[in-house]
Amino acid sequence: MPRMKTTEKTETSTEATSPVQLRRERMMQARKQSRETILTILLPVMFLFGLGIGWVMWGQDALAYQRANAPAEVVRRDVAIEQDDPILGPADAPVTIVEFSDYQCPFCERWYSQVYTRLVKEYEGKIRFIYRDFPLKSIHPEAEGAAVAANCAGEQNAYWQFHDALFSGAYGLGQAAYTQYATELGLDLATFNTCISDGRYLTEIENDIQYGFSIGVSSTPSFYVNGIAVVGAQPYEVFKQLIDSELAAKAQD
Repeated sequence: MPRMKTTEKTETSTEATSPVQLRRERMMQARKQSRETILTILLPVMFLFGLGIGWVMWGQDALAYQRANAPAEVVRRDVAIEQDDPILGPADAPVTIVEFSDYQCPFCERWYSQVYTRLVKEYEGKIRFIYRDFPLKSIHPEAEGAAVAANCAGEQNAYWQFHDALFSGAYGLGQAAYTQYATELGLDLATFNTCISDGRYLTEIENDIQYGFSIGVSSTPSFYVNGIAVVGAQPYEVFKQLIDSELAAKAQD
């Protein structure tokens, strides 16, 4: 008998996809494609936006750095010098220092003893020093009287000697002290005392005060070194640096 071939049949069963499932798969595929499209668009935009923000921040930092490290602009003011102002030093000195001061001001006295005396000695012939009265009458009741007395001494060519005597504080302030200083300086006391009692320099002192206000002076001591403002009883080193800088600049002219 002829052999019969037997064939094994392997069954694979495939479940048919329902319409609902098909729609769901299509919707999920569409959402996926939509997200990919959005990301494709947004990523370059976000990259460019980040570059822009970084550029702006870098620019601001660079500008701030430039401003912080830029050399300070030197502001000079044309400070008037009147004929009646006491002047110490040669008229052609390369550096002019104008001080607005108060004879009862403790900071002015400290600056006188620690800085002024050194400057006039170490820069002799190189600086011209001008004193302008700025008595703070509301808190220093003797300041105006002292300014009058110094100006009266100036009538007898002793302004700067009297200026030094007042700041020495040897006898304090007040009429008795002024008379004592004048006596030791050999002044004509009758002329000196008459000048004080007449209030001869009150108008000149008030003019100094008003002029000081007009150029920004509000406290004592205040200075203008070749027109550059220096406020307060700054130490010797501050004035030395500024004066040396001005002298060097003048030497190059």
